[in-house]
Amino acid sequence: MSRLRIRLARPEEAELICAIEGSAAEAFRGSVHAQVADHPPAPAAAYAALISAGLVLIAERDGQPVGFAACEVLPGAVHLKELAVRYERQGQGIGRALVEAVAAEARRRSLPAVTLTTFRDISWNAPWYARLGFAELGPEAQDEHLRDELAAGARRGLTARCAMRLKV
Repeated sequence: MSRLRIRLARPEEAELICAIEGSAAEAFRGSVHAQVADHPPAPAAAYAALISAGLVLIAERDGQPVGFAACEVLPGAVHLKELAVRYERQGQGIGRALVEAVAAEARRRSLPAVTLTTFRDISWNAPWYARLGFAELGPEAQDEHLRDELAAGARRGLTARCAMRLKV
């Protein structure tokens, strides 16, 4: 298998990132959250702003982008907003490599953690992140940003979600 390369996304790749997100969502088709596959990806403009801030990492294999991690910098953590790997490339360690790169970015910024929100009842979501060292946060341990993100998801019908944190 060819070597995986993680790099910063370029401004012209915002639309490509949306396509990767759409492809990755196909994994939900056979799950209890099948409706996620029908939600459109985030708009390219949302990714463009994160790209210009140096907060989107691209995973490349054979020179082709196959996944990405989009982040925000919050007080005390790098927040992983979106992690996506093309559907046909899932299960090859690409997501793990992206999470490791996000953790390295948190350390580089002298931040003690990576946070995220995810589905708790999907094997490739919360259980997968737990295997990487993330711990679920109860409501008392969630900051305002995490509570707001979970509430926004619940308003869209995404109620089986949790907040998680990885100490780096």
